[in-house]
Amino acid sequence: MALAGSHTYAAGLVKVTPLGGQDGEFCVLDRAMIFEDPNGTRVLYDPGRTVAGPKDPRLGNIDIILVSHMHGDHVGDKHTKAPNAGSCGKPDMSVNSSPETSVVQIAIAKKSTIVTGSEMPSFFAAKLKRYHGNPAKSVLARFGSTVVINGVGITTVPATHSNGISGDLVGGRLGHELQAAGLTAYAGPSTGYVLKFSNGLVVYLSGDTGLTAEQKDVVGDYYKPGLAVMNIGDTYTTGPTEAAYVINEWVKPTTVIPSHANEVATADGKVIANSRTETFIKAVKKAKVLVPFSGHEMDFNESGECVKGCE
Repeated sequence: MALAGSHTYAAGLVKVTPLGGQDGEFCVLDRAMIFEDPNGTRVLYDPGRTVAGPKDPRLGNIDIILVSHMHGDHVGDKHTKAPNAGSCGKPDMSVNSSPETSVVQIAIAKKSTIVTGSEMPSFFAAKLKRYHGNPAKSVLARFGSTVVINGVGITTVPATHSNGISGDLVGGRLGHELQAAGLTAYAGPSTGYVLKFSNGLVVYLSGDTGLTAEQKDVVGDYYKPGLAVMNIGDTYTTGPTEAAYVINEWVKPTTVIPSHANEVATADGKVIANSRTETFIKAVKKAKVLVPFSGHEMDFNESGECVKGCE
């Protein structure tokens, strides 16, 4: 299945629900989102540390888990003990999920398929086997090709970011040796994703990335997403002005959701003045910006227009 071209798509809306640290807020470690296709397929993106493990009541059924790269704040080296534990700036991350990762724990509990690119699938397959899951449930999506699972098309796109596997996630003697040497295991390049849902909506998930020419030539010019989730955290990813440039000039979606802000971005459901998030919102010129308030569902049509939950 190619993501470009002329097709007939089913009617319906794609539901997007952020799973952050505090209900109704956009907090320092928020990365995780659930995308639900009109056909009911549910995709969990980068569960990180704010999803309270496989027993998090917000998860429900999870058919697919996407992982952009192997850092602990994305795969879940530890996690909160329950939704809303701790505070927006200091979430309670008292539950250790290394070396399994939250991704693997959730995949085993929910019988999910883990979809990743680069050298990550073999790592997750080995973890699934080690912890009595099904290693065949770790699936490869290479750059430029598309995997279709339950009607959702998934392809990886380049992201410019490190992607080492830390020793605590490797585990065992090798993990201890890596930690002692100050090294990480090779996992290949980090990735972003382009998803195509059964109603025709194309979504760009940037992953952790800096500016990269592929955001224009591959994502914007070829895939033409209607919705983008763009990391804005600075230092580790594009900052808010760079991220806004990507959205304004290269990707040009109808709607953009900021992510990975690495700050307490809101208080009482309002964006904090002079925050990175406010800077990004002000710098985006044409796309509609929707703040990912945890637990707040947003529904999107095939063009990326938000038609419900668009406050």
